[in-house]
Amino acid sequence: MKIEVADGAFDAPVWEPASGSGPGIVLVQEIFGLDDYLTSVAVDLAALGYVVAVPELFWRVAPGWSSAHDEDGVAASMQVAGRFDFALGVSDTAATLRRLRERTGRAGVFGFCLGGSIAHEVAAAADPDTAVSFYGSGVPDRLDQLDRITCPVQYHFGGQDPYIPRAAVQRVVDAVTGRPNAEIHVQEQAGHAFHNHAAPQFHHPAAAAAAWELTTAFLARTLPV
Repeated sequence: MKIEVADGAFDAPVWEPASGSGPGIVLVQEIFGLDDYLTSVAVDLAALGYVVAVPELFWRVAPGWSSAHDEDGVAASMQVAGRFDFALGVSDTAATLRRLRERTGRAGVFGFCLGGSIAHEVAAAADPDTAVSFYGSGVPDRLDQLDRITCPVQYHFGGQDPYIPRAAVQRVVDAVTGRPNAEIHVQEQAGHAFHNHAAPQFHHPAAAAAAWELTTAFLARTLPV
């Protein structure tokens, strides 16, 4: 799927369920781009019955970017992410959501890491039908956006994340508590990117399985197939 925006166009590959139709999910990347890991998540979501679109966020600075998950890959991806315009990434994701909704009627947003921060912003700016944010480092400093989020939203964090201090995670817990449309789950034993099975230095299988079960149950309630 090609998404047209003011300064150009970018690709948003689509994965379809076996039925060929269903509600939509915009899946938002980590700094590693559209890699084997993100592809596997898209496949898993399509198997649940969703039409999944993945916008290419780095098209302005590193078209087609995808990196390994080793030390060199992390360093290279960090350099690319450093040239990335976050606000444009939010607007690109919102544009993908609008386009996907034209096709599916209902659509949510779901992001990991960089994508988790973007999912939080898009939930506030573009009113998706639901939103899921995994370990978005930008979320604790953008809690003012919660008042603008009217859709159901689910947050996931690791309690041992070296990039998002536990005190920052607690700010999200405190801000979300009592909001009827929001929930948060902290895998206390896990660090950053614990769901990423392609990154051995990050992956925590037990936490990943627990968070995925919570996520699929949440999607079944808030964006039923």
